[in-house]
Amino acid sequence: MRILIANRGEIVRRIARTARGLGHETVVVYADPDRDAAFVKESAISVRIGPAALDASYLDIEALLGAAHRSGATAIHPGYGFLAENAAFANAVGRAGLVWIGPHAEAIERMGSKIEARGLADEVGIRTIPGFDASQDPGDLAAAAKQIGYPVLIKAAAGGGGKGIRIVRAPGDFEAALDEARVEAERNFADAAVIVERYIERARHVEVQIVGDRHGHVIDLGTRECSVQRRYQKLLEEAPAPNLPESTIEGLRRSARELAGAIQYDSTGTVEFVVDDETGDYFFLEMNTRLQVEHPVTEAITGVDLVELQLCCAEGRPLPLTQAEVRFRGHAFEARINAEDAAAGFAPQIGRVAALRVPADVRWESGIEEGSEITPFYDPMVAKLVAAGPDRDVARRRLAAALDELILAGVVTNTGFQRWLIETDAVVAGRVTTRFLDENEYEAPDVLAEAAELAGSAWTALRRAVRSAGPWSAAGSFRVTPHRPGLPVVLVDRHGDAHELRPRAGLIESAGSHLVIDRKGETRRIPVAVDLAARRVAINLMGETHTFRFPPRSDYWAPSADADGPPDTESIRAPFPAVVTEIVVAVGDSLAAGDVVVVIEAMKMLHSLSARGAAVVDRVHVAVGESVDMNQVLVSFDAGPAGQGEGEEG
Repeated sequence: MRILIANRGEIVRRIARTARGLGHETVVVYADPDRDAAFVKESAISVRIGPAALDASYLDIEALLGAAHRSGATAIHPGYGFLAENAAFANAVGRAGLVWIGPHAEAIERMGSKIEARGLADEVGIRTIPGFDASQDPGDLAAAAKQIGYPVLIKAAAGGGGKGIRIVRAPGDFEAALDEARVEAERNFADAAVIVERYIERARHVEVQIVGDRHGHVIDLGTRECSVQRRYQKLLEEAPAPNLPESTIEGLRRSARELAGAIQYDSTGTVEFVVDDETGDYFFLEMNTRLQVEHPVTEAITGVDLVELQLCCAEGRPLPLTQAEVRFRGHAFEARINAEDAAAGFAPQIGRVAALRVPADVRWESGIEEGSEITPFYDPMVAKLVAAGPDRDVARRRLAAALDELILAGVVTNTGFQRWLIETDAVVAGRVTTRFLDENEYEAPDVLAEAAELAGSAWTALRRAVRSAGPWSAAGSFRVTPHRPGLPVVLVDRHGDAHELRPRAGLIESAGSHLVIDRKGETRRIPVAVDLAARRVAINLMGETHTFRFPPRSDYWAPSADADGPPDTESIRAPFPAVVTEIVVAVGDSLAAGDVVVVIEAMKMLHSLSARGAAVVDRVHVAVGESVDMNQVLVSFDAGPAGQGEGEEG
């Protein structure tokens, strides 16, 4: 087959790897921001499908079918997200005479509606969370919430991925939460229908991987734990799910197979459950009719290639293994690496990947390479780091070690957060609920000064090595004798703050990959990436990569033209790079504290920016659809009112 992969980023590379290994050809599509992305450059055939806007590119069915026709593709793999669970797309692919690498369209349609999926689960005898979906009238939904009892969960009836979901704890908050959930559902799934159901306070998110073929066979490949979530977005997954009674495990797996069998499921898919951590009860949540982001952890413990099984089923062949032949070995963790600043409320980040070095003995699935540009247009996930071991604790420690060695410079990511996360008591014990991050706030360690000092040591040591050893890098493994530098060095961190310091003596290994520091009889070997030509050092401390620039001293001491300029006017500024989706105010409007001023979208999430105090709108600086940079002024106020600032994110 010649397979067009209707997606972007890491999943394209993942699918292409297996497809090419089986002798298939692959075609990739791209929108303008991805023109120079790694998945495009690696492909023998690539087709432009449109601009950055999703509805004009990755969600444009006609553009994708046109690309398939022009490239001579004979099959389409949707990946995950975007149109992967769109029955209309699956049908359109079939009508175009192409092979759809996924389940049949009726299964997608039935399970894509959470309302219909709940009904089917009830028919099969799988318990569902008490809820209401009989009407979309706001009054009926509010009455149902009162009858169910607060807190309740409002969630989109279509789609998934944590979009269109709100927790409501009091009747007075229901109307606003319903409006927000519907708007987000409509934007992401073109369907504003919602379900209201009981909210389980101590819930675990456990899912079962299933695979079916067109010959009536359905097997499961065990459980996954996905309870560590933020805004319903998974952050850390593992397989198998820990600390479940054997009866619960068997019940979950049996229920998943029965549900898949009831719809003659014929591809890979995942049945998700909510497990009440207090009672042990479990309830059907939803079924995802696609490959999951976290599928590598299942592959790690079963030795099964899930993409290969997808291709097998799409070609009409029977599954190559039976349920009795499924074997589980060891444990695996997956950490999602997102371009987010966890220390700043997980604010989305953009930038260019300046250095990338991945440790050995782990699985790295990514859409990036050195030089890749992270833009504000798409999901913040840039990579997945997967570690496996013979048991859970070994796998967890291997993930920790990998995070300690990873260098990912130039873009702020959540690697430091992930390093903190896997050492928390709840994760170590395997007793995490979906409320974990609500109850455990991440506080980034204050190591910037130490990182700057160590970066200065690495910079100085390597420069001395180059001057003293000449073509030193061509020699075998050695360490350079430490020297105490005579002059201080100046380096600038990612915030633009300068550090002038006198580095401590250090050793740089011959490959330039680690700085060796002796302190009070203890030797530390610290991952670094030194680029003398770019005057840049990246250093990993506690799982986070800190990047520093080393400007020439003449540049550092030059006076700033703006140093004595007037202070900025009171305004609403973008807290991170984003796209403006709505401007709520107009010039001359009077505002009170908490009034929404502008709504922005970053990496597929909406953020409302509100006034911090009384103000009068003086000027609107942006337009709907405009891309804005971090700290860019969006709306400015008359100088009279006090108490304004960068705005509050709602």
